[in-house]
Amino acid sequence: MPSRLPAASNVTAPASSAVRSHDTTALLRGATASLYAETVREVAEDVATRLRTVTQPFSGAARAELQALVDAVDLDGPAAGTREALRETADLYATHAVWFHEPAYTAHLNCPVALPAVGAETMLAAINTSVDTYDQSTVATLMERRLVEWTAGRIGFGPDADGVFTSGGTQSNFQALFLARERSRRAGVPLTAMRILTTQSSHFSIAKSALLLGLEDDAVVAVGTDADGRLSPDALGRALVDVARTGDVVVAVVATAGTTDRGCVDPLGPVADLCDAVGAWLHVDAAYGCGLLVSPTRRHLLAGIERARSVTVDFHKSFFQPVSSSALVVRERADLAPVAWHADYLNPQGEPHADPNQVDKSLQTTRRFDALKLWVTLRALGPDGVGAMVDAVCDLAAAVHADLATDPDLRVVGTTDLSTVLFRYEPDGLDPARADALVPQVRRVLFDSGRALVAKTVVDGRPCLKLTLLNPDATLADVRGVLELVRSAAHGLLAGEALTDTGEPPCRTVHPRLARAEGES
Repeated sequence: MPSRLPAASNVTAPASSAVRSHDTTALLRGATASLYAETVREVAEDVATRLRTVTQPFSGAARAELQALVDAVDLDGPAAGTREALRETADLYATHAVWFHEPAYTAHLNCPVALPAVGAETMLAAINTSVDTYDQSTVATLMERRLVEWTAGRIGFGPDADGVFTSGGTQSNFQALFLARERSRRAGVPLTAMRILTTQSSHFSIAKSALLLGLEDDAVVAVGTDADGRLSPDALGRALVDVARTGDVVVAVVATAGTTDRGCVDPLGPVADLCDAVGAWLHVDAAYGCGLLVSPTRRHLLAGIERARSVTVDFHKSFFQPVSSSALVVRERADLAPVAWHADYLNPQGEPHADPNQVDKSLQTTRRFDALKLWVTLRALGPDGVGAMVDAVCDLAAAVHADLATDPDLRVVGTTDLSTVLFRYEPDGLDPARADALVPQVRRVLFDSGRALVAKTVVDGRPCLKLTLLNPDATLADVRGVLELVRSAAHGLLAGEALTDTGEPPCRTVHPRLARAEGES
């Protein structure tokens, strides 16, 4: 779809009397305020037009085609000007972006974004606040701190809680495990003896963090689960005893409130009981399940989260925020002390009446004021409004599970507490090995058509397809449409037409009904 941005014009901002050798319209300042307003309006109108007219989550362009388009842009070429550069970029990026607001996008933990947050994004990008020190951010620091306090209250932490916004759940988990490691290291525990207990359903960032923190290759110990993938308290109890017998030390137990694949919540209360009994640091990764904090009907699933030592929340998942918007919240603010690092030019140590500097709590120095997006969302929609959207996606997943319970072709794999659906095309009589082989093929057919995006994963040793439902405006009919495309793709593949490695999207040869009509964008 060609960009709707207007053609370039010769309008320039008023020039000052000083002689300059650079383009004085390039930077956002008072003299270019009118150009700023015009630029933002034109970009917004272009995106709005695409939102109104897009009919599928992806264009379906082949990777080779996209690579050729990217390579054709001369980044060392002559300056095109802001308007022309944005027109060109809209044709390249926006035309072939993956649109998470489309109901047929069901692949990963990506959500349509709250409109108030998009407005806030425009504001914070223009002002460009960095919330590392107070003298760069002033009221922004106070607003972020207020949001951390609000989140801590929703978790159930007391007045001694604290935290900081981060780039995402991976950083939040890493920082939490760093704090846990430092607690044990300062108590004399050698790195070689440190162990982290969690399930195989936990996010891969847990194992990655252990590696980056210098722990042993076997530092992350897998704890058994129940049939639905939730951490088993009995298995955790045995693992705690086993680690103690070896002379090693459990520096952290990681429970998950919303596993990536199944969307299940570990039994946080019983896990906390076991951690308290041995003095282990309990970290709860609620990157996915944090929306339950504002759910009118499902908050009970997080019972016990208030007993954690640290909690990860990803607002850019279940609070419908633009990326990035995440936070690490700790029950005791003193636990954040190991992160502090003082620089004479930035946050000197020992100053009387020191400013409240967020850099003292963060792994980052320069950091965007991403908290503004959540602030505006809460003021515009209210926590109950966000919670209603969380309930909507959970209710939709429950409806899909019920719908598939009697489906003759699509077999559900497991249950969920949140909004995922795991399944595979496996009608009676189909060889399990063939059903397994269909999983990546069906996903590829749909992706290459651009009509629907689903994910694939492995559960109990077998591959399956996954729907991650994070669109509260999607309907059961929308999801049924995606499932019908899955069924059609599987039928076509079983007809014996193998995928090819040509540059053409295989859906156009495997199953014509998935091909885009001529001229369709």
